[in-house]
Amino acid sequence: MKNPFSVGLSGGIGSGKSTVADLFAARGAAVVDTDLIAHRLCAPDGAAIGAIRDQFGAAFIDADGAMNRAAMRDRVFSDPAAKQRLEAILHPLIRAETERAAQQAQGDYLMLVVPLLVESGDWARRVTRVLVIDCPESLQIQRVIQRNNLSEAQVRAIMASQATRAARLAAADDVILNDADAGALLPQVERLHALYLSLAAKMSQRL
Repeated sequence: MKNPFSVGLSGGIGSGKSTVADLFAARGAAVVDTDLIAHRLCAPDGAAIGAIRDQFGAAFIDADGAMNRAAMRDRVFSDPAAKQRLEAILHPLIRAETERAAQQAQGDYLMLVVPLLVESGDWARRVTRVLVIDCPESLQIQRVIQRNNLSEAQVRAIMASQATRAARLAAADDVILNDADAGALLPQVERLHALYLSLAAKMSQRL
């Protein structure tokens, strides 16, 4: 990216980050999604698979050679030390791949989708603005149960490991409320896209 203006998009599980990111991408933003990068790293022959097998054993690799997500989810949410070990494997790889993708991205401005942006202060410092996708916690739970076929207890455990809704809102420069249908998202996206184009143009002029 020639223009250094960047937006860090974040939000809790089930808030609709991917949906909103797709709307910005359709309008010309260069979107780099760290969740998609993490999935590629943990796919068959992904760069993280060898280290995951070494650290956790073959039981955490499925028959296709990818990380066994269900087994790993159960492990890390019951064992904080295991969560730290997994993060020690993934986070440096995600960071390196994100930097590479950002350098190659083409668009009006860069948007990094980072689910744990607020939890990791380092990510927040690396973007120009923080955009949080917000919705009621009850709606998060409903969406994730429907999407991932998890129990309410599992969803609540995931949410408990993330920043609180209040903490995310406190860290936000901009907020999109995603508590209705796509039609309610569009005017919010359009308003912020226009703002980001303006800010990116001003930053470019100062270079």
